[in-house]
Amino acid sequence: MRAYWIQIKNGQSLLEAGEAPMPVPSPEQLLIKVHAAALNRGEFIAGHGLTGDSKAARAGIEAAGEVVQCGDSAAAFETGARVMGRVLGAYAEYALMDAREAIPVPQALSWEQAAAVPITFSVVHDMLIGQGRIAAGEWLLIAGVSSGVGVAALQAGKALGAKVIGTSGSAQKLDRLKGLGLDVPIKSRAADFSGAVLDATANHGADLVVNTVGGTVFAECVRSLAFQGRIAMVGYLDRVMHSEIDLAALHARRLRIFGVSNKHRDAAGRSETTRGFIRDLLPAFAVGRIRPLIDRVFNFDEIPEARRYMESDAQTGKIVVRVM
Repeated sequence: MRAYWIQIKNGQSLLEAGEAPMPVPSPEQLLIKVHAAALNRGEFIAGHGLTGDSKAARAGIEAAGEVVQCGDSAAAFETGARVMGRVLGAYAEYALMDAREAIPVPQALSWEQAAAVPITFSVVHDMLIGQGRIAAGEWLLIAGVSSGVGVAALQAGKALGAKVIGTSGSAQKLDRLKGLGLDVPIKSRAADFSGAVLDATANHGADLVVNTVGGTVFAECVRSLAFQGRIAMVGYLDRVMHSEIDLAALHARRLRIFGVSNKHRDAAGRSETTRGFIRDLLPAFAVGRIRPLIDRVFNFDEIPEARRYMESDAQTGKIVVRVM
């Protein structure tokens, strides 16, 4: 079958196509025929996903497809079921999915839409609900709102009743996101938005900040926080992974900083988030309250081009690959 591999060499991530044997599911896995897969920026950042030089590994980490074989312990699913979820080796014609992380695909979603959901919205569930504990009526600030995670956080935040502020360097992207419910757009690529956040919130500040940008805006995110505010650290669009922390503000204003990553979580931890997503957010997809925003769909043999497009930062929302 056709598949892609990723390898880190001399600090650069290399993506190559080739042939791979048909996967065989373990007792807790599903073998799926991949119909669509989505791109995730972190997979391609050396030092973020893979560290140092590495052997070639199967590329792609989330997909949607049809179950063609179930492991002995995966009795909750049947052949032919439509599923989406975390998949190691998603850029392939067939791939394996842990049944504990498999999510039923609502009929309202196409394969391409379904592929854009699993990791992004599971991450969003973790940072907005699991750790961020956002409440209806609270202020949510998303630094880098036009990214895939940023758009998903906007959509989920609105579904949960939050008031959402978003920053982006593109006025065109902000205008597009107003249609998804963005309450306060702030055009900025620099660490200069805390004043606008305080003005918009009558000096209350943001109750929860989602930082998809990285270290260059971290201190500004702290300055934007309300009393007992929380910061979710989730991305590094700027490739800057270090920042100073105002300990006096952290202490006096009872702030909380947390990371959002699946890199070191075991299957049980990821499964817990999956169950939370199915309970709290999947019903909104089923009735059309949330529809993933797809910027562009590429064909399977265009994955290198899709990666270059992602790294150009031209997109608003997710980039998806149609496999078969």
